[in-house]
Amino acid sequence: MTHVVVEREIGGRTFRMETGKVAKLASGAVFVSHHQGTVMVTAMRADPRPGLDFFPLQCDYRERTNASGRFPGGFRKREGAPNEKEILTMRLMDRPIRPLFPDGFIDEVQIQAWVMSHDGQNDTDVLACTGASAALAITDAPFEGPVATVRVARVITDDGEQFVINPTQAQMEFSDLDLVLAGHKDGVNMIEVGAAEIPEEDLLAAIKFGYDEGVKPLLEMQIELIEKVGATEKRAGESALPPADIVEIVNSACADEMMTARQIPGKHDRGDAVSALRDRVLDEHFAIPEDVPYSQHVKAEKRRSHAKEAFRTLEKKTTRKLILEKGIRADGRKLDELRPLDMEVGIFERPHGSALFQRGETQSIVTCALGTGRDEQIVDGLLPEYAKKFYLHYNFPPFCVGEAGRIMGPGRREIGHGALAERSLLGILPDVEEFPYTIRLVSDITESNGSSSMASVCGGCLALMDAGVPISGTCAGISVGRISDDNGNVVHIIDIIGEEDFFGDMDFKVSGTRDGITGIQLDLKARSLDIEEIALTFKEAKKTRLEIIEAMEASIPAPRSDISKYAPRIITLMIDPEKIGKLIGPGGKTIRGIQERTGATIEVENDGTVNISTVDGDAAAQARGEIEALTAEIKVGTVYEGKVVSIKDFGAFIELAPGTDGMCHISELDNGYVEKVENVVSLGDMVKVKVINVDDSGRIKLSRKALLEGGDDKGGGGDGDGNRSDRGGGGGGGRRRHGPKEEVNAG
Repeated sequence: MTHVVVEREIGGRTFRMETGKVAKLASGAVFVSHHQGTVMVTAMRADPRPGLDFFPLQCDYRERTNASGRFPGGFRKREGAPNEKEILTMRLMDRPIRPLFPDGFIDEVQIQAWVMSHDGQNDTDVLACTGASAALAITDAPFEGPVATVRVARVITDDGEQFVINPTQAQMEFSDLDLVLAGHKDGVNMIEVGAAEIPEEDLLAAIKFGYDEGVKPLLEMQIELIEKVGATEKRAGESALPPADIVEIVNSACADEMMTARQIPGKHDRGDAVSALRDRVLDEHFAIPEDVPYSQHVKAEKRRSHAKEAFRTLEKKTTRKLILEKGIRADGRKLDELRPLDMEVGIFERPHGSALFQRGETQSIVTCALGTGRDEQIVDGLLPEYAKKFYLHYNFPPFCVGEAGRIMGPGRREIGHGALAERSLLGILPDVEEFPYTIRLVSDITESNGSSSMASVCGGCLALMDAGVPISGTCAGISVGRISDDNGNVVHIIDIIGEEDFFGDMDFKVSGTRDGITGIQLDLKARSLDIEEIALTFKEAKKTRLEIIEAMEASIPAPRSDISKYAPRIITLMIDPEKIGKLIGPGGKTIRGIQERTGATIEVENDGTVNISTVDGDAAAQARGEIEALTAEIKVGTVYEGKVVSIKDFGAFIELAPGTDGMCHISELDNGYVEKVENVVSLGDMVKVKVINVDDSGRIKLSRKALLEGGDDKGGGGDGDGNRSDRGGGGGGGRRRHGPKEEVNAG
């Protein structure tokens, strides 16, 4: 293969595709680069595995720290299992590519994407998705592409809102939209969105911009690459579709009974009827004979396997025909009818928030926990390390679909659905300055018959409200399906169940509030959608979303006014950043002492933000008082009660606050002449003193005499009763600064 390079400017930076130089033994291999990010993507095609009856597409994406000149963290200095970001990217690669292979194609196809260079600013996930298409396009696989994938942001600038193709991380900091869009020459075939309540019309504009300014140029680049490489003849391979005679036998044997069985209400009853029908057809027409040569046995097994596929195809066509021609759905609902809703909040005592949300035969139990900064999830990868203060975990056990299956950790499906629900709820959360808690939601799916991720959004929002999180608006999610036939007839159905997802063309999930969209995930089996059909889907989803929101607010109209009594109370203070070291103390001794005495957890940030958290309000107040006393500026005229910590011939040193001492000269200890310091005070005595001077070096002069009757009030500013006139307390001894100021009291 000759060395081929294709370049074009996209998003204001050079986009480059290169092939023919490395990995020449792979079926297809490309380097895809944008700015300083480079991903190597390979595609391999191999003969199908024996007995396989599905398309085994494998997509793998890996971010290795050497791509940015770094080492893996932790004890092991080698990357291991893929992290959450890598798994989500694998799903982004798979979803737009899988539908573009012909039915019955079961050859092994494996795509691997390795990040080779990363500048820490330009995300490489979308490069891997486009690279996967380019690598496949130059193989002999019957791939009906190419496809291209881009990210679109809406950046807020001084000149107004502006859409950006493949934004940098710096630009994403000023964006209220994270849209990942894939498409081919016929239209859009994959959408992922995380947004801050963006109106439908604005999102449509972003999709159109991304397709016109990003997808189309990348498709043109891939076509140019294919032409320069030289067209590779496509090889279809052996099809796994059942032969025509087997299809005819199955259709003749049970078409009418299938029509009846598919109209039985109830997931289990309907499934049992269809299963019984399938078993009867297989046993009557495709039984495997006994006492025959092995070759005939194998042939009979293959015909039986083809009959199962023909039966599944008949079930699919019957389901579509009922909806398209008669408007009849499996559970008897109208096309735009929502399943019955049931919801309840506060179902558990000790979690800080909890909710049960049920829509039809889909049920989610969501619990909420509120934590401190120590509970943040640190995310380390090729992008700059950051801390997540909100995360949602989704669990899908076998019993939720009435099965007994292998019990293991979260798979790609659980991670993907959890990320969608998390993204959808992120847009309604308050700013950290307003609500400084770390929030964890756990959605346990206890029943499932379609759209459990959208149930997690609804249940998650209810749990947040039950926990007293001041969200910006009630958020709900709904799924819209699409059914079509070979004649071009198309209908949309609302709130799809599992079978409608399995037999339909799309699962278009939309989450949002009354004001706009917060999350989208489009899974498409049809070839593409145009902008007009996307707009129609948005309209249908909004109508149903508002209906769900009304029902949710009937259960709990607004977030609770206070957080749970079991949740930590967080008080936020601001101190002079130069006094952070004083608060922490040598080896952390000072801050540990405060925590041990009060039982509070204290977290200090570099900008001087101090978070005090505890479930005991009195303990929080005590810790706050000690911190204020320790870090406040010492002001002339302030009265303190301090401990005598040292006695000299010329006076006594008195501790005003931990780490802050002042000196009371012998002449300021008492009225009249004082012969010896010990005549007035002893080591360990608690005495009231007044600050009469703080010099330029921060040295503090104190007077006991100024507080005695008839004493010389040199300092002024006292309250006459010997009480502290500044509630900020002691500390300081350095340069004069404003005392600490309370900024937030969340709870």
